[in-house]
Amino acid sequence: MAFPKQLLGKWCLVESKGFDEYMKELGVGMALRKMAGMAKPDVYISKNGDVITIKTERTIKTTQFSFKLGEKFDETTADDGKLLVDCIMNNMTRHRVYENVE
Repeated sequence: MAFPKQLLGKWCLVESKGFDEYMKELGVGMALRKMAGMAKPDVYISKNGDVITIKTERTIKTTQFSFKLGEKFDETTADDGKLLVDCIMNNMTRHRVYENVE
């Protein structure tokens, strides 16, 4: 499936539910979880050919990764963790499947 043009551009976090629990499952320490939980990142989504780039700007750190839909790729998290990720589009929903590589 093609990546929807409606998802391209700048996105601002309005609400975050379950983020602390998510970070805890990833093994992120409490101090960093609290700081990250207070952050309101801006996310920029762009596309160049088949390559999609997602850049997340936070006050504590900016991260960026690029991928092709349906192809697994390595991602470094904001706390320098390593993940193997597969992004799948289903209508207008993007699913990310993570595998811890450490």
